[in-house]
Amino acid sequence: VQLMESGGGLVQAGGSLRLSCVASGVTFDEYAIGWFRQAPGKEREGVSCVGSAGNTHYDDSVKGRFTISRDNAKNTVYLQMNSLKPEDTAVYFCTADEIICDASLDYGLGPANYDYWGQGTQVTVSS
Repeated sequence: VQLMESGGGLVQAGGSLRLSCVASGVTFDEYAIGWFRQAPGKEREGVSCVGSAGNTHYDDSVKGRFTISRDNAKNTVYLQMNSLKPEDTAVYFCTADEIICDASLDYGLGPANYDYWGQGTQVTVSS
């Protein structure tokens, strides 16, 4: 399984970025895909996930600002990030596994849920 993130960069506060994650070596439409982030000196935290059926789950810190979506025909998941804040600065990782992503169960945003990880892409938000 290979996951490749792209789309990171430097943006001013209030700006937007769209991250992409392309997966290979998996039956993509059977996998949940997650986005995690890790800031210097902090633990890796779940940002959002999208299940095989397209259901989504978001951490409270990004609700209303970030939108996750998937295009199974392209084996790609996107994370549209709007109204970015300096505290969103981190390395963002794409993850995949055959699990559920369920907001009602608050499941899918734990790093231990996933076996497959990308290398990460840096997002820096300046104030």
